[in-house]
Amino acid sequence: MSLGRSRAVALAGLTGHVVDVEADVAAGLPTFVLVGLPDTSLGEARDRVRAALGNIGAPLPARRITVNLSPASLPKAGATFDLAVAVAILAATGAVVPASAARTVHLGELALDGSVRPVAGVLPAVVAAAASGVRLVMVPADNAAEARLVPGVEVVPVADLREVVLAHGGEADGLRAPAATRRRGRRSVGAGGAPPGLPAGDLADVVGQSVARSAVEAAAAGGHHLLLTGPPGAGKTMLASRLAGLLPDLTPASALEATAVHSVAGTFDPEVGLLRRPPLEDPHHTATPAAVLGGGSSVPRPGAASRAHRGVLLLDEAPEFGSRVLEGLRQPLEDGSIVVSRASGQVRYPARFQLVLTANPCPCGHADGKGLSCTCTPMMRRRYLGKLSGPLLDRIDLRADLERVTAAAGAEPPESTAVVAARVAGARAAATERWATNGAATNAEVPASLLRGRHRLPAAVTADLETSLRRGYLTMRGYDRSLRLAWTLADLDGAERPDTCHVQRAATWRQDEVAA
Repeated sequence: MSLGRSRAVALAGLTGHVVDVEADVAAGLPTFVLVGLPDTSLGEARDRVRAALGNIGAPLPARRITVNLSPASLPKAGATFDLAVAVAILAATGAVVPASAARTVHLGELALDGSVRPVAGVLPAVVAAAASGVRLVMVPADNAAEARLVPGVEVVPVADLREVVLAHGGEADGLRAPAATRRRGRRSVGAGGAPPGLPAGDLADVVGQSVARSAVEAAAAGGHHLLLTGPPGAGKTMLASRLAGLLPDLTPASALEATAVHSVAGTFDPEVGLLRRPPLEDPHHTATPAAVLGGGSSVPRPGAASRAHRGVLLLDEAPEFGSRVLEGLRQPLEDGSIVVSRASGQVRYPARFQLVLTANPCPCGHADGKGLSCTCTPMMRRRYLGKLSGPLLDRIDLRADLERVTAAAGAEPPESTAVVAARVAGARAAATERWATNGAATNAEVPASLLRGRHRLPAAVTADLETSLRRGYLTMRGYDRSLRLAWTLADLDGAERPDTCHVQRAATWRQDEVAA
């Protein structure tokens, strides 16, 4: 047989498309042609496949070999296609059973000795394969635990091409296994840095700061964004980093989606498995827009904002971040996703995170008028906090100012994370029950039309907000966000719906000017 087929998956963000890999072995001058819109790394698969097959004892025939990746109009990138290309050629030469190869999706990068190396993005690729009706997937052994997270799919782990031939009903006579033994169970794809951060410490470690602690609790209960401002050493970073510990476990759907992002980013840890806890991402203030928002020269990768999906994105010392990073967050704060555009097309990554910003009151940090005297000029102070633009701050629901901590602040034992998390869980349960039919999981995700429609509060409750909106003290976005925060405060108090006090407290937390 001169024509062989196999299958692979091309990823565009988290969206996968099953690709038919066709190999034709025909008479002609010995050559290897790969068509179907491959990128540079995929085009180099010709040399990897040639060397891998030769080193296991199944060299390419001295004929014209044409490999087509269909649909040809779909861009394809990365070394994930290596295994599928090799299997299609083996099917064309009769080394494996063609029917078995044609019905299986193959994912994996080939080493020159014939070993099958792990790749990034296996989880969303297997999800796409399952959605297309594929029931058999062959993956590198190191990716097997990740692939098995998808139900209804039979996963065949392989360590080298010799195992691939055997799995597809071929004869192993004359084939050699790679001499080097591979360490299994340890992922190394070189694609995206460290695993997602885990919330460390306990709220009980934070001394004092009762007002800021209440803001963190409200943020966790409603899924709101938060800004903590205060002098150095007041506990801003400690409080912010403990927000993720207050959040409830991820739902199965959210866990699968968040894990898929880390799979594409190359930060999935097979020993941890499916992400059950909300991730915490805290990039350094020198991070580039591509590192935070996502990007890359050829294949756009998810940034810290997407890796924080369904978790917390902490920007410590926020005014020190570049303006392109800060302003680039405005769209995902509204839409819950990030669109990375390149000449070859667009890639969309989910990015529904809770943003937590921390900032000093000025460059030196001592503008509170207590303790050490401030050395900054008024212009320096304005320029420093002015880096947090009005449109960005308009998307922040809670803003809390921290005071300097004194020895007296530690007299009363603070509440632990477990105690506060229990109240947060109760408030979230009330919100989930109320908005379940509208598709919102938290108060922060409730559509504004719903708050101003069927769940509209009495005019007497929102009178101050209406006046502020009419006089221009409050934007329409600020009005809606104040209502969402008021619902969260009511849930924490166990109230059926917000009253005037809750609405006024919400406006006070936002630090918007409210008309009297």
